[in-house]
Amino acid sequence: MLAKRMPTILPPFTFEEALETTKIHSVVGVLDPRAGLVGVRPFRSPHHTISDAGLIGGGAIPRPGEVSLAHNGVLFLDELPEFPRNVLEVMRQPLEDGTVCIARASMSLTFPARFMLATAMNPCPCGFHNDRTRECRCTQPMIQRYISKISGPLMDRIDIHIDVPAVNYKEMRSASVPEGSTEIRQRVIRARQVQLERLASSRQKIYCNAQMSSSQVRTFCELSPDCERLLERAMTQQGLSARAHDRILKVARTVADLEGVPAIQPKHIAEAIQYRTLDRTYWV
Repeated sequence: MLAKRMPTILPPFTFEEALETTKIHSVVGVLDPRAGLVGVRPFRSPHHTISDAGLIGGGAIPRPGEVSLAHNGVLFLDELPEFPRNVLEVMRQPLEDGTVCIARASMSLTFPARFMLATAMNPCPCGFHNDRTRECRCTQPMIQRYISKISGPLMDRIDIHIDVPAVNYKEMRSASVPEGSTEIRQRVIRARQVQLERLASSRQKIYCNAQMSSSQVRTFCELSPDCERLLERAMTQQGLSARAHDRILKVARTVADLEGVPAIQPKHIAEAIQYRTLDRTYWV
């Protein structure tokens, strides 16, 4: 449910994004003939039985896969450990480069694949690990074997991974009105506008912090001495990779933008570090 709400809080399409997405959907043949440009960010949720060619693209006559159909939108993979490992591993390149290159003897095609990856998984095979109301009957080796279906390098490419506890009865039946997608989207739009203005000087056409290269991260994510010490301590104690270092800075920069603060503060670094739960739990 949370994943399906993500397109509703993302900023509206720019003309360039709408044009790119429309081209892909037209090539695959899923474009509504009565519509012009695609006006809503795509949300793709393939079943865990999908093949690597279905996810990345391919075939005798190469055609875009789900990662390209989710370009400029959201790709949601539910029950992540249930996907075959070889299918998940082929996502490394598009997550890193934002493109998919399919080579055949007679041709080589490159499809755009810059998407927001959202995934969901249980903490263990039975689903009750760390549950406060139900007992987990899984042994530690069973839990480790279940989690290890997702490789460390793939998990390293995911910016945020957090535990989502079960919702209790009082919260489900609460009469209080939660913040709606419209209000959240306004905050996201304001933060995205700040990012567009900041990145306007870049030679590459990028729209948000997530698309920054390593050199741009060092340019636009300057840290104070306090932030440096906090990040250094986290990197050393948790054994984080260079890729995790850049992703923490991107998330911290985004948290600061959402707060409307021009400079990254220690609390933003701390929040970004806390969003890497699985680094602390399974891969340290």
